[in-house]
Amino acid sequence: MKKINIGIIGMGRIGRIHADNLLRDPKASIVAISDPFAGDELREWAAARGIAIADSDALLDDPAIDAVFICSSTDTHVPFIKRAAANGKHIFCEKPVSMDLSATEEALEAVRLAGVQLQVGFNRRFDHNFRRVREHVLEGAVGEPHMIRITSRDPAPPPADYIKVSGGIYMDMMIHDFDMARYLSGREVEEVFAQGAVLVDPVFAAHGDVDTAIVTLRFEGGALGVIDCSRRAAYGYDQRAEVFGADGSVAAANDYPNTAMVATRDGVRSDKPLHFFLERYNSAYIDETRQFIECLLNGTPVPVSGEDAYRAERIALASKLSSQYKRIVKLSDLDSLREGM
Repeated sequence: MKKINIGIIGMGRIGRIHADNLLRDPKASIVAISDPFAGDELREWAAARGIAIADSDALLDDPAIDAVFICSSTDTHVPFIKRAAANGKHIFCEKPVSMDLSATEEALEAVRLAGVQLQVGFNRRFDHNFRRVREHVLEGAVGEPHMIRITSRDPAPPPADYIKVSGGIYMDMMIHDFDMARYLSGREVEEVFAQGAVLVDPVFAAHGDVDTAIVTLRFEGGALGVIDCSRRAAYGYDQRAEVFGADGSVAAANDYPNTAMVATRDGVRSDKPLHFFLERYNSAYIDETRQFIECLLNGTPVPVSGEDAYRAERIALASKLSSQYKRIVKLSDLDSLREGM
């Protein structure tokens, strides 16, 4: 059986998730990993599995490696993408490609010129609930979409050290939702209006960010969308979506540890939603890596391209500018607004 030889750059939480999933894939083989903060625990983990630890330059230059997973900090993504592409390696990169559209454009051009594949880690596309919503929409079950509603709320805010380098709620957290808006509706976003507030923790304001936001969208063809987002939901991870159309509606609810419900004279109770993204999207992470490997083996296009990432980044920047200027921002005006930044 032919295998794809993999190198992983960045072995933090998400890097370890991908590594564990790749180890279970008989069509993938992890050759080496790279992490400047590798400690004894990671070295023991790698040694027990026969995986080499190398610096990023050596990993990217290794001719035995067919593809790299870039799971390092966002500011390193573009240099690693360019280097990997120049060496003819296929690429899986976590979102976003970058926080700067010009840098993302450079990365995508390097990928195009090299003729390699680039898949971006929008794992929610592989969630069984959201995937079925999209299938119903594409099959015409709800008719022409009129409204798309997406709820995205984390159980707790990230630490301050992360907030200051995150790129803000629109680029860091809501970028998943912007991608989902395109994915579920099958349409491009034409304009946005965003409002944000600091209602959870003043640390967000200290870093020029917000922790609560609502973005309304207008899609090509006239459909409307709304995304509500919060950095803290007391009851757990809240991930829901609905597409309402001319002939009906299709919605995806939260996932729960179980579906048991207790009904007594005192009320009706059930478990809270799954705690966070590691639990909610465990199977989605497995499926996105599996499909990436399958595409490389079969020579077929990856399911989430660099162009998908770029379009989500454009919506994120438009939302940030809309919140800043307190007005509607058309995606067609974004390039001229970027020149004035």
